[in-house]
Amino acid sequence: AHLALRRRYWSRDEDSLLWGQNNIANCLDDIGRYEEALVLVRDVYNRRVATLGGSHRSTIVSGNNLAGSLINLEQWEEAITLVRDQLLPAARRSLGDEHDLTLAFNQNLALALVNNPERTRDD
Repeated sequence: AHLALRRRYWSRDEDSLLWGQNNIANCLDDIGRYEEALVLVRDVYNRRVATLGGSHRSTIVSGNNLAGSLINLEQWEEAITLVRDQLLPAARRSLGDEHDLTLAFNQNLALALVNNPERTRDD
């Protein structure tokens, strides 16, 4: 209902709509509806990249949510590629090596590498 109201009355406020959609995805994730959450967070991330660019803080936050959803669904390879090739470099450039989000990406990358049965210690 909240997102429907935002779409109806604030349809030109893309940022507000995306935050509402992100909040719904977080709720779905919290109740274990990971596939539905993934659809929403992927859409939010892609729209943020298109409107704000890959290095904007809001895009980086949305990317962290997408990486978390991929890890929850054990989609290891996609999570590894997203974090290693897109999110971690953008976070380092925009936020710095010691920022909380940059460190979270390092942790997500490590989780995906360790839990992926197809990866070896050399990765």
